Amino acid sequence: MTLASSILAVLLALVFLTLGTAKIRAVQPMRELAAEAGFSVAAYRRIGLLEVAAAVGLLIGLFQPLVGVLAGAGLLLLLSGALVVHLRKGDGPKKYAPALVCGLLVATYLVLELLK
Repeated sequence: MTLASSILAVLLALVFLTLGTAKIRAVQPMRELAAEAGFSVAAYRRIGLLEVAAAVGLLIGLFQPLVGVLAGAGLLLLLSGALVVHLRKGDGPKKYAPALVCGLLVATYLVLELLK
């Protein structure tokens, strides 16, 4: 694992531990985002569980690279789904930019891990 991929793994893990936990706890802003996206709170909680699992996988990947790559691939699929939901709803860049930027960061992490 390179220094750059380690930094990305930790950064992404922090982001998705935070977001995933907020979704699992169903804090008010997440409830609003779930409704806006057309998801039930229960479905949004499941998405949060996937985000937390991916974050844990990225951290495990610091010691077991294959786990990190698999977690990153899953997270990239999850973010691709988020982007599709935003685009289907006709959301503008302000709404879909976080999913796009995080997806690009995860893709960069995966490239760094697979090229080493």
